[in-house]
Parts: sequence; C-alpha cells; structure tokens
Amino acid sequence: MTMDYQKILQEIEVEINALPDDGTVANYIPELAKVSPDRFGMHLTTVRNEHYAVGDSEVKFSIQSISKVFSLAMAFSLLGEKLWKRVGVEPSGNPFNSIVQLEYENGIPRNPFVNAGALVVVDVLLSELKDPEADLFAFVRSSTGSNDVSYNSVVAQSEKETGHLNTAFVHMMKAKGNIVNEADEILDFYYKQCSIEMTCRELAEAFLHFGDNGLAYNHAGFSLTTSQVKRLNALMLSCGFYDESGQFAFKVGLAGKSGVGGGIAAVYPEEFAVAVWSPKLNEKGNSVRGFHSLELLTTKTESSIF
Repeated sequence: MTMDYQKILQEIEVEINALPDDGTVANYIPELAKVSPDRFGMHLTTVRNEHYAVGDSEVKFSIQSISKVFSLAMAFSLLGEKLWKRVGVEPSGNPFNSIVQLEYENGIPRNPFVNAGALVVVDVLLSELKDPEADLFAFVRSSTGSNDVSYNSVVAQSEKETGHLNTAFVHMMKAKGNIVNEADEILDFYYKQCSIEMTCRELAEAFLHFGDNGLAYNHAGFSLTTSQVKRLNALMLSCGFYDESGQFAFKVGLAGKSGVGGGIAAVYPEEFAVAVWSPKLNEKGNSVRGFHSLELLTTKTESSIF
C-alpha cells in the first residue's frame, strides 16, 4: 500500500497546532533563547528520494546535540571497536550534563551522546585528523548533499561563554587519562560542532543514510560497514534522547537523536528518515512538539522498528 505521507504530515501539523503551549526554549544558551518559540517544521525523505514537508522545514536552526551523531560516525570510521575503550555504550539514566556519573565511572563517559562522551569523540577527531574542522564540514555536507551547511559563530561563542560544566568534564577526564588534547582546543571544536545550522530537509537527507541498506555509507572518505551503521542506530535508540530515551523507544519506536535547539532526526530503516524542529523543550531537554509529532507519525503510518 502506498503511504500518503504528505497528507499524514499535514494532519500532524494540525494536531500539533492544537496542543497546549508547553515547554521552554533552551534559555541557558543565550543565543538559542532568541529563537521564536512558535516555529515548527517537519520533513520526511524516503529511500525512493521522495520528499514531504510542512511548516518551517526549510529554515535553518542550531542542531546542537544532533551533531554528535556525525562526529561519532567519523570517529567510529577512524578507530573501529577501539573507540569503545574510551566511551561506553550504555544509557546514562542521568541528565546529559551530569558530572556525578562521570566521576563515579572514573572518567569513562557512559555513552557518546552525553556531553562528556561527545567531548571524548572530539578528542579522537583532533588526534586522528590533520584538519578536523574541515573534515567535519566536508563530512556533513557530503551526508546532506548540500554545500550550504556551516556553523553559527555567535551561537558557538554564546555556548563557550556559558559552558562551564563542559570545561569541567574535559579537565576531569584529562585528570583520569581519557583526554589527550588541550581543553581549549577540544571545547572550541565542540561548540562549533554543536552550533551547526541545518534545515529539517538537510537533516532528513543526512539521516537517511543510516537507514538505507542499499546505500554504501561513505562520505568524504569516512566509511562505515553495515554492522557499524546498525550499532550507531542501536546507540541512537538507547541513548539518543538523554534520560528520556526509553520513552522515545516506547512511544515512537525509531532510532534518532535530539538537540536542545529543538530538533529531532530519526530513521525508519529501509523506508524513510524524518526531521522535525520546534524550539520549546520539556524538562529532559527534548522538543515537546517534535517528540509528539514523531509519536503521531509512527502511529498513523504504523511504522516502527519493533
């Protein structure tokens, strides 16, 4: 049966607009607090190169922690299984910026999607690549098929000025022997990575490669085997939504990743990738309307990885 995705997205938009106005923007990053809280966009791309969209799907926004998927894919390509000696693969059960767990586990972050884990991944890229910043943007642009992807220097500076916990993570892990490079170098790269701006369409295009087994995963010289892509999907499912990952798996049933800019990208293997953006977050740091949109999508389409 052919699915009328455009009709379904339009239905979702109507239902989302009728929801109570819950959530707050990520005001602890001053530049993100300036974004209009009423924005909403959604884009779905199929493996047959079909595109469906509603709302502000062509407006660029700060992808924040969704960028961790791209840097992780690069690091996994470079180190393979050796990567997991420095960062774990278990859900955290704690907020993404918890320092207590990092101390308890002797400087080995629970997974690569909490902030400490993402900083270890950045450390790997800085050690392994001659020009990591150029390589990151080449990789992301290749993944999206768009050369119009960059970072917002104002957002990056805003994050740098308020990122005291991230500084603490790096120094703690360096004291424990799990960081090689200098803290300032790691943090500068990390904030540029998090402040990458993309549209819902660009994100959906990029995430489609995690779900189309018919495509060779090779972007800008970074390649992953089918097994490695499956493992990244497993990490997104179990860890991609901070300590709300279980709820996302339960209610939505897709592998994906959220960011405090209000974006969520997710993949239904061998059928579609979808990205949604709505800036207001719940207490866990996930987009309120984005989360509900994807729950509606998998309910209406009866599509889930389970």
